[in-house]
Amino acid sequence: MLEHLPVYLSVLFCLIAIAALILLQWTILGSDSRFTKKKAGITAIVLSAWLIIQAILALKNTYNTDTDALPPKIMLFGILPMVIAIVSLFVSVKGRTFIDGLPLERLTYINLIRIPVEIGLYLLYLNKVVPEIMTFEGRNFDILAGITAPFVAWYGIRRGKLSPKLILLWNVICLALLINIVFTALLSAPSPLQKFAFDQPNIALPNFPFVWLPTLIVPIVFFGHLVSIRQLLRKI
Repeated sequence: MLEHLPVYLSVLFCLIAIAALILLQWTILGSDSRFTKKKAGITAIVLSAWLIIQAILALKNTYNTDTDALPPKIMLFGILPMVIAIVSLFVSVKGRTFIDGLPLERLTYINLIRIPVEIGLYLLYLNKVVPEIMTFEGRNFDILAGITAPFVAWYGIRRGKLSPKLILLWNVICLALLINIVFTALLSAPSPLQKFAFDQPNIALPNFPFVWLPTLIVPIVFFGHLVSIRQLLRKI
């Protein structure tokens, strides 16, 4: 636990996690596909349960103990299950039917969540629990995806002023930005994989509620990009 942190930081990340769930539900419910829309309830239940599981693991210091473990426990118990869930949606027939019914415009708006995330990371840096390279003052330019998302969604998709190729390019670039910060965070955390930030390592994310960033918020954004890229490739 990081008891010295201001309470508002914990509140902020709790609100960000809730907002990510709401954005995903809003996206599913906005589908024109009856099959996709019917999955909103089960999705909300499963992801809410996942939030609780991750909170319990973090509060029990599961991810803070045995930092020499390889792979790191947060990868094994927090990130890998979400990766498996996303892959299963893309390889199963019902999963592809579900994701193909998601509205591209709303998938794009999900990226708005990246703005408060980056502000939160910067505040964590100021409180010396994540390194500068994980912020927009360092190697993290992920906030640009959040800032440009409304333009791409409204002007590019709703009004049809951008070609599918340009929107695809935007998604690929934003996905690369996301992958960049994921690896930066991983390689900045205390573990056998650590390569950066030995003077001020990433010690926040294994703790509650910041653990929800790598185990829920990032997977939702990652999922949104993969679905968008799949849909756009089918249009080109």
